[in-house]
Amino acid sequence: MPAPPVRRPPDSAAAPAGVGAPSAATQAEAAMRLAQDLLFFAYRDFTNAADVILEELGLGRAHHRALHFIGRNPGITVTELLGMLRITKQSLARVLSDLISRGDVAQAPGPVDRRQRLLRLTDTGQALERRLFEGQRARLAAAYDGAGPEAVAGFARVMRGIMDAEACAYLSRVHVDRTGADDAR
Repeated sequence: MPAPPVRRPPDSAAAPAGVGAPSAATQAEAAMRLAQDLLFFAYRDFTNAADVILEELGLGRAHHRALHFIGRNPGITVTELLGMLRITKQSLARVLSDLISRGDVAQAPGPVDRRQRLLRLTDTGQALERRLFEGQRARLAAAYDGAGPEAVAGFARVMRGIMDAEACAYLSRVHVDRTGADDAR
């Protein structure tokens, strides 16, 4: 069997600076491609810890996201959850049906508008959400410890820079740093 071909960098990559060196635009594009790769691989590995548990239970990532945001926002309405998850009503209905029938989520009518459905995690739902969080927390804690506080702050700024204004506003409402200052971008 023949040996696989050796991949060589383009000649311009091996050239000295200024002589056929990659342009600033090419370098910027390469940096963006690296960022995209980093996000894809980090997401894959970050979600894997939860995916194993979810698969055991016959649940998926949409169930995990619903558990997360219901747990973080007890009493959230179905409409608010739809806005956060940006999935169809049909998809959310399936997810909620699964979680309610398993006993992980409870719903109650709104105090003013009885048509509203207010969602909260049950004790079993809280235990499941905590179990899913713990696997991901361990991965994040190790990464944060290795990177240091300045890198963690920079990471938060980059992630907020990727998010839309609505997501940033949500985070600013929910997360306040230990000094009491708003954690906005």
